[in-house]
Amino acid sequence: MGVIYILLTISVIIAIVFFVAFIFAVKKGQYDDSYTPSVRMLFEDELVKETKKKSIKTIKD
Repeated sequence: MGVIYILLTISVIIAIVFFVAFIFAVKKGQYDDSYTPSVRMLFEDELVKETKKKSIKTIKD
């Protein structure tokens, strides 16, 4: 029974370490994406054309 308490304690400590690392990465801007929004408008027409082609194919089938 003592082993369960040890493993539970270790797993909670590891979870807390990963959570703190995640919060640290978010605060440092690791997940900020400043490039994609500026380029998205350049490729938006291609995405619209592809979806129209797919919808036309499904209507024909």
